[in-house]
Amino acid sequence: MAGGNSSFLRGISQDAAHRWTLRRASGGQVVAGSVIPAFDRVTRNKGLLGRRSLEPGSAMVLAPCNSVHTFFMKFPIDIVFVSRDGRVLKIRPRCGAWRLAFGAGAFAVIELPSGAAEASGVGVGDRLEIV
Repeated sequence: MAGGNSSFLRGISQDAAHRWTLRRASGGQVVAGSVIPAFDRVTRNKGLLGRRSLEPGSAMVLAPCNSVHTFFMKFPIDIVFVSRDGRVLKIRPRCGAWRLAFGAGAFAVIELPSGAAEASGVGVGDRLEIV
């Protein structure tokens, strides 16, 4: 994966089969206990399409990626744009179907169940990590 040596995705890009957790770097609060990697063209293009939901406690991480769409989506999601080091640049909460979202300067996109970013206290400027 391009950018696989970044501090944010280093571990998961080397061992995607491991069960990874997404958490806030400050305080260690878990944002998602299960991370779904989407690091190649096929998995990034498919994303969450065709799914009925994103399980509570799950996150899909798309990288490299700085924009997503929710065309044909059956459920709203939170979209979190992060820099190469995991810093939150922008959040699009509760994004419904038929929307486009772009994060200037983003290296990766994290898709969460609707309301999960707010519920876990994730805000712009926070640093996230995958452990």
